[in-house]
Amino acid sequence: LRGLRKDNTGYDLRDLYIGSEGTLGVITAATLKLFPRPVASCTALLTLDSIDNAVELLSRARAGFGAALTGFELMSGHCLQAVVRLFPQQRLPFEGDSAASPWFALLELSDSESETHARERFETVLGEAIEAGLVNDAAIAANVAQSKALWHLRESIPLAEAELGKSVKHDVSIPISAIAGFVHHTNALLQARFPGVRHVIFGHLGDGNLHYNVANAPGQTETELLALQSDIYGVVHDSVHAHAGSISAEHGVGQLKRDELPRYKSAVELALMRRIKRALDPHGLMNPGKVLQA
Repeated sequence: LRGLRKDNTGYDLRDLYIGSEGTLGVITAATLKLFPRPVASCTALLTLDSIDNAVELLSRARAGFGAALTGFELMSGHCLQAVVRLFPQQRLPFEGDSAASPWFALLELSDSESETHARERFETVLGEAIEAGLVNDAAIAANVAQSKALWHLRESIPLAEAELGKSVKHDVSIPISAIAGFVHHTNALLQARFPGVRHVIFGHLGDGNLHYNVANAPGQTETELLALQSDIYGVVHDSVHAHAGSISAEHGVGQLKRDELPRYKSAVELALMRRIKRALDPHGLMNPGKVLQA
């Protein structure tokens, strides 16, 4: 709770607790760093032909906006088209081919100077991306209400998934430079092994975090899909590992992925984790049965 940005007087126990899922102890207090509220923000929904273009666009946005880039969400066309089909009160701000785009990106810029400065930076970077052929169409929010509507489309994807039925979900992280290759490679593997399954892909591209979900093929029942869950996990997680990624970016290991952890963590890593667990929780009282096998 010292609130120091730098302190090298011992082990960094704070970061040790991150990702431990309560297996090492209970966090009862935290020190937060506050930042000034942005003077202005800009939000845009963009259409793209490929995930490769999305990764290149992210690189350009980071170069053009720096730390002012506060949002970069990637969504497959399947995701947003399901949202507007299931929730007709929501609409995509595009018509024709743009509305049927295979990929969408949602960008947000937060500016500390002025609305004019923010808009100029935003339009310059997006204009250059359109000229380079990375972006096909762009809808820039003109006010707060429109910005919220664009974010609502993104935030409604899990709700649309729930309406469509259960899917095999993955919360993975990949080095950003390898994300396009991972998606192409894993999509092909799944189609070869489970023909017709649908790829429901969205996530926080700026963090290298994808919700890479697999939905049932046409004519396939939910029960039939879930019977393949462990096999699908194997294909996706092996591909994640091959691309130097992690099988859990946000949601944790818990019990669902606990037995898979030895496949992707070395014996040395697992032994060290168990030793730390025993040192901080010798009686096994903290969230027992999670992350590590007893």
